[in-house]
Amino acid sequence: MLKQFILIVALLMCTARADALEYTDVYYNPAESGWGVFLVQSDTTQFLALFIYGTDNKPTWYTATLKQDVAGNYNGSLTATTGTYFGLPWNSAQLTVASVGTISFVPNDIYSATVTYALTGGPTVTKTVQRQTLTAYQLAGNYSGSISGTVSGCANAGDNDAHVRGRYGLTVTQTADTASTLTFTFTDTAHVGLVFMVTGSLTHLGRLYKLTGQFSATSPDENIPAHAATIDSYHPTGQGIEGRLTTTLGDGCTLSLPFSAVRNN
Repeated sequence: MLKQFILIVALLMCTARADALEYTDVYYNPAESGWGVFLVQSDTTQFLALFIYGTDNKPTWYTATLKQDVAGNYNGSLTATTGTYFGLPWNSAQLTVASVGTISFVPNDIYSATVTYALTGGPTVTKTVQRQTLTAYQLAGNYSGSISGTVSGCANAGDNDAHVRGRYGLTVTQTADTASTLTFTFTDTAHVGLVFMVTGSLTHLGRLYKLTGQFSATSPDENIPAHAATIDSYHPTGQGIEGRLTTTLGDGCTLSLPFSAVRNN
């Protein structure tokens, strides 16, 4: 049965590109609300701005440009700047830029990280931070998109597939900021009649949601009963929605299926 299901969802071979994960957001420590980190990412480069407090307990800030290393962590120099009082016309001659230490951003997962910064001649600070939620997103709607992922870890190695692809219409329902259901109805000719359904509770962290719930599937040939599943990095985009669906089926097979879709007007 599982082999038939995998044959249903497996399509064309393609060359995968390893992209950096996206960490752009506002980060803070919930137990220490009042300071934090602004982070904007461009591919494998991050720009960070720390809003913290000096030895006089007054607001101060540092910036840094970090580069990704082979382990997927980010490292760079910590910079302090001074300039013209904001109430006066900008005078570029008053700008000073000084390297004052080092900083690293080490992801714990897609939602949280450990930030360590060391000031030259001063303290080394290590903090755990997480994405800071601002407002709820409206995810409900009808979309059209595609899915591309892998089947791995199968006891029968022949069931593994490094290239799973398909196109679908997606219907999303949402209950406040607490729950969501996604129904993927596949539309390409190789998958006629195949339907994925994922339903569960939402955890909202910054720009992202995590959905924890159940995955099930139906097709003309078989039904796949409910299995535990998650959707990570679940969030709206400028024109639609995206995320990563993960579930483990029989025979130890793990489906890891990133998906993206545009909203139907």
